[in-house]
Amino acid sequence: MYLDIFTNIDDVIQEFQLDPKDVDNINILLAQYDCPDYEGYAFVLFERDGILYEVNGSHCSCYGLEGQWEPEETSVEALRHRMNNGNLGYGYDGNFGDDLQKILNQWEA
Repeated sequence: MYLDIFTNIDDVIQEFQLDPKDVDNINILLAQYDCPDYEGYAFVLFERDGILYEVNGSHCSCYGLEGQWEPEETSVEALRHRMNNGNLGYGYDGNFGDDLQKILNQWEA
């Protein structure tokens, strides 16, 4: 699922300035990128070899997401904790929490 500025994997490659090899063998579950008030916030959740990873990026008006592709292993539990006890998916950096919740439910099924 691609949201806001991200409409496909090519947008992810372009915005993070990736080598296409960086996204070989991954399955993007959710990629969201929004730029409110001259700032940018991105969240990418993907699966590779049965393991969940996330990438978070942000920038001010002077820069973009380049150099911020740093996948971190994550889990459904960790993501839900940040959604329920923080603001992941809800708030200034994007409103993708409902979509993320659906993806996490599908992942667990």
